[in-house]
Amino acid sequence: MASARLLIIDSDGARHPFYVAALALLEPTELTVVAEPDRARELLASETFDGLVLGIASADGAELELLAAGRVQDASLPAVVVCRTPTAENAVAALHAGVTEFLTEPLDEAQLRTAVERMLASRRVGAENELLRRQVERPYVFDDMIGGCPAMQKVFAIIAQVADSDVDCLIRGETGTGKELVARAVHNRSKRVQKPFVPVDCGAIPENLLESEFFGHEKGSFTGADRKSIGLLEFADGGTFFLDELGELPLLLQAKLLRTLQERRIRRVGGRQEIPVDLRVVAATSRDLDGMVERGEFRRDLYYRVNVVRIDLPPLRDRGDDLGLLAERFAFKFSKEMGRDVRGIAPEAYQVMSQYVWPGNVRELQNVIRRAIALSKDSLIGVDDLPDALVADAGRGQAAPAEASGYFELRDAHLAKFEKQYLADLLKRHQGDVRAAAAEARLPRGTLYRLMKNHELDGNKFR
Repeated sequence: MASARLLIIDSDGARHPFYVAALALLEPTELTVVAEPDRARELLASETFDGLVLGIASADGAELELLAAGRVQDASLPAVVVCRTPTAENAVAALHAGVTEFLTEPLDEAQLRTAVERMLASRRVGAENELLRRQVERPYVFDDMIGGCPAMQKVFAIIAQVADSDVDCLIRGETGTGKELVARAVHNRSKRVQKPFVPVDCGAIPENLLESEFFGHEKGSFTGADRKSIGLLEFADGGTFFLDELGELPLLLQAKLLRTLQERRIRRVGGRQEIPVDLRVVAATSRDLDGMVERGEFRRDLYYRVNVVRIDLPPLRDRGDDLGLLAERFAFKFSKEMGRDVRGIAPEAYQVMSQYVWPGNVRELQNVIRRAIALSKDSLIGVDDLPDALVADAGRGQAAPAEASGYFELRDAHLAKFEKQYLADLLKRHQGDVRAAAAEARLPRGTLYRLMKNHELDGNKFR
């Protein structure tokens, strides 16, 4: 087993033998003891440590600046503080710095050794959990996408199969399902990866500017055209042209686009020369193009031209356990970006989220998790961190009492149902062993017994 590396910083050199005597019994452990703050900063910047033992003598806890310096390199660096003259000010400073243990003198070797053992054990568990999270995710990760449900695995298989060819693709899916991520994955896995990926939202460009944006224009071709402009199709030469929301294209431009796709040549507005373009077209839509074709709202020949390979993206509500994978990944990502210590999602919050229909799909889930992390005051996202409308809508799908029409009534009814089911599943897994069940749930046994009584659950019935 690799040695744990500890850095001990205390300006009082006379205390160093005490630290060494107390911690030398921790096996295997490598100790580095320093007194000078500048030397400590050098070590923290250049080497890796599993934990910090920091002696504090000042009333304001100024020495905690060294912990902040260490966390520049290792954001999760834990620390045990030994305070010679404890004050309210340095205790609060240590709390805000997120120290693992705050010890005060007089202090014996056993107390210090126990505190450091707890710190290293917590560090080890955190590292193991992170490794497990990565191992669990790995089979479901495909480029920037994640998904373990059969529908997403089929999407990944199609991308892998067709990306290296030059066939045009049509991606269909509701708003927010990740159609552009699929298009980028097709491009990134193709021979065109070193060439441009040019996305264009067909519904975001005014109709009178679409032709000029797509094909470019020559100087003087219309009022305001005071210089030549290269269009998006020409800019995508050699790469991939991504048409997002293809169904929003007006019929006139559909005809011109069809000709470009058939001949791979364009003519700028006001120009006479035809310019060859070598590009792959990946289109996406959230609309029912089949119905639009039947109603004459979309050209049949263009539909067939882009629909060589079709990739259907499932809505989030149909992706089962992918919701948890995505939510945990977003929580990990956004908590790091925001500098927050939010490590995941509480079971009751996840239960609420799993009952919500997610009309905005993955994009809406991203926004909900980002908001929850910004608001959360705990290490786990709880129900109170979720939008009120989401909790209420999720509760309407449950068998709530008829009079429970308000937000809080719906939430309480929903959580009561979750709580009973969670406890029943927990006791079933542990065959009625309340001690083991309480340990898994991280609850005191007395609390678990009280909850069981509230829901009329008897551990003996699960044996």
